[in-house]
Amino acid sequence: MELKALQNGSDIRGIAVDHEEKKANLTPAQVEKIAVGMVHWLRDEKNLAEKHQSGNLKIGIGHDSRISAARLKQALINSFVKQNVEVLDFGLATTPAMFMTTQFPQYDCDAAIMITASHLPYYFNGLKLFTKSGGAEKNDIAYILSHAEQPALEAAGSVTKATILDDYSADLTDKIRKGMKTTEEKPLTGFHIVVDAGNGAGGFFAEKVLAKLGADITGSQFLEPDGMFPNHIPNPDNKEAMASIQQAVLKNKADLGVIFDTDVDRSAVVDASGEVINRNNLIAVLATIVLDESPGSSIVTNSPTSSHLKAFIEAKGGKQVRYISGYRNVINKMIELNEEGVDTPLAIETSGHAAFKENYFLDDGAYVIAKILMLLPRLKKEGASLGDLIRSLKQPVETQELRFEILADEVRDYGNQVIREMADFVNDQSSMSVDPENEEGIRVNVVNDYGSGWFLLRMSLHEPLLVLQVENDERGKNLTVLESLATFFENYKQLDLGKLKELLK
Repeated sequence: MELKALQNGSDIRGIAVDHEEKKANLTPAQVEKIAVGMVHWLRDEKNLAEKHQSGNLKIGIGHDSRISAARLKQALINSFVKQNVEVLDFGLATTPAMFMTTQFPQYDCDAAIMITASHLPYYFNGLKLFTKSGGAEKNDIAYILSHAEQPALEAAGSVTKATILDDYSADLTDKIRKGMKTTEEKPLTGFHIVVDAGNGAGGFFAEKVLAKLGADITGSQFLEPDGMFPNHIPNPDNKEAMASIQQAVLKNKADLGVIFDTDVDRSAVVDASGEVINRNNLIAVLATIVLDESPGSSIVTNSPTSSHLKAFIEAKGGKQVRYISGYRNVINKMIELNEEGVDTPLAIETSGHAAFKENYFLDDGAYVIAKILMLLPRLKKEGASLGDLIRSLKQPVETQELRFEILADEVRDYGNQVIREMADFVNDQSSMSVDPENEEGIRVNVVNDYGSGWFLLRMSLHEPLLVLQVENDERGKNLTVLESLATFFENYKQLDLGKLKELLK
């Protein structure tokens, strides 16, 4: 199998453990080759050839709780040590913490690798790559995978064991105190906060951050790393996972519940009343925070956000910039806007990926929680909850998502054709109009017989799918919209419309 098939946007991902009929395609042998490509990339694209020649190129490696992590890490180490690289083996870590190994002077890594496949099932794994300037881009991964055959240099390197989570946690607690404008050692004394790590890498947050700040963490659950994820998928965008932390908050009468994904680059919360704060609600909370700190600023989101979120942000004096899905895409758009002089402190996807300008433009789920924790003493003093901050955010009555597999050979061409021709269909409908503030697929506002809402049709980032999201403020009207769209979709024989037909029955 060609290595380029392992590219997943700006990451590398594959099946690392044979599972049923799925054969492993991210093997230690392939990872050793990928390590060769990484060294070429650091030498050629990051101007580190001289440092490498002198034996001073330093690469940190960490991993989440996946069962394949140890052997993939060993494959990286084996390859790097043959290539004159100084390796720091950080063991269990998180994706944001691994980036910080390139920033903390005590480690000063030239590059950092996180072995993770985020929320995917246990038999997947992958590699995320950072340098001091941030995460690898799509073109960087393509370069690495196409330069993986012949090492640039063969000489003995070294490997040293290290830990990062203690230093990362201490840095986070310092930032939280500063954000609270206090020097108090335990400013969260009196708060009861439960953590659900989903048996991923986020369990450290309970003891090393919350308890250090004085919070009562009794009732926290699934903190122990277990790469089989026996309790639920570690994913703040998953209903079962959110129900799990919701129940823990209510059962323990906690002030707040915190949940992370496997590698802690995403998070969400539940407030004391049991209100789930993820997706549009989480964006609204973080928008409230940054617009208080930076009035009139812009916030980048991915495209499938509620129309009510736009109204909420504008009512607070901000501007929402809807952009292409994919966490690197929204982060890069934030960086671009700031370079153009547009104050843009936050980029966030509905999936929970959120990056702050003040925090290295890094999508860091623990830092998201840190920003929320900074608010707690003030909210308590005012007798308010997190939910109160977004009480004015109108909630849609109906939301639905349908995924249509594209059966054509030229997947992207066919999908884009459907999207283009959807515009002609919409223009012929009296109660539908194309939303011009959209940069991904086609977004359409609906009124009158279709209720009051919108739908978005876009290509999936990594799968051969068209994704249709429909939202409405009137009960039963999503069905009316879908019935109308069915007359359009039936013309496309290379779309699998099974789920739509089943729904309309």
